[in-house]
Amino acid sequence: MHIGFIGLGNMGNGMALNLLKAGHSVTAYNRSPAKVDALAQRGATAARTVADACRGDVVQTMLADDDAVEQVTLGPGGVVASLPPGGIHVSSSTISVALARRLTAAHADAGQSYIAAPVFGRPEAAAAAKLFVIAAGAPAALDAVAPVFDAIGQRTFVVSEQPYSANLVKLSGNFLIATVIESLGEAIALVEKAGVDPVNYVDILTSTLFNAPAYKTYGDLIARKSFEPAGFAATLGLKDVRLALQAAEELTVPLPLGSLLRDRFLTLLANGGGQLDWSAIATLAERDAGIRPAD
Repeated sequence: MHIGFIGLGNMGNGMALNLLKAGHSVTAYNRSPAKVDALAQRGATAARTVADACRGDVVQTMLADDDAVEQVTLGPGGVVASLPPGGIHVSSSTISVALARRLTAAHADAGQSYIAAPVFGRPEAAAAAKLFVIAAGAPAALDAVAPVFDAIGQRTFVVSEQPYSANLVKLSGNFLIATVIESLGEAIALVEKAGVDPVNYVDILTSTLFNAPAYKTYGDLIARKSFEPAGFAATLGLKDVRLALQAAEELTVPLPLGSLLRDRFLTLLANGGGQLDWSAIATLAERDAGIRPAD
């Protein structure tokens, strides 16, 4: 397939590389040209504008937030204006339900198809083509882009014909991961203050009661205090918790833990931790327990 790819950050670069490895033709665009040039050395075609990346069958976007997606997609010379009729936009960004609805309508008005396909997995999973794709959209469009999902992930879950549903599932999943991080931070602070080695403690937990990727990945990061470089920055964690709360308010669903998590992320950011991995909110439990002094 001829695929345009927009957004070569921590996640997007690995995804685009795996599309190339699968034999697809990739035309890549990124706000920072250096990342495009590096990918071009691996076989991609460099696009100097968003429009240049929208001349094929499919364009896939992997961007940081609603503002970036809105600018690239709905702005002048953006995806909606540049993708030909019948073209398909696959959005893998974690965005709000409200924006997903707007994008669905805008593409429909332009005679295009819109697929929401956010992913579960950190940058190392993106590089290894081991992402889990959460997809939603029209069945015919989903069938057409199945080779894209096969190239970047280990399994695709189709949740609905309504694209926004995939974004809601993604936000709910990130909300759950954040609760895991917070609870791990509190539990580790409890045993660490009593003199238990945190690395050994996490090994006990993940070898017995909590043998799951989220506990293994984040438990290890927290126990080893390995928050740089960030696989997923705390600023993005706050963004996703806020989006989950917004969606919950629209649906009249209380999320008491969501409110707590929002405040935890705000505290971390207020103390200069915005670019740390989002698992660094666990350090707040240590601070509250007096294990380390407040900054």
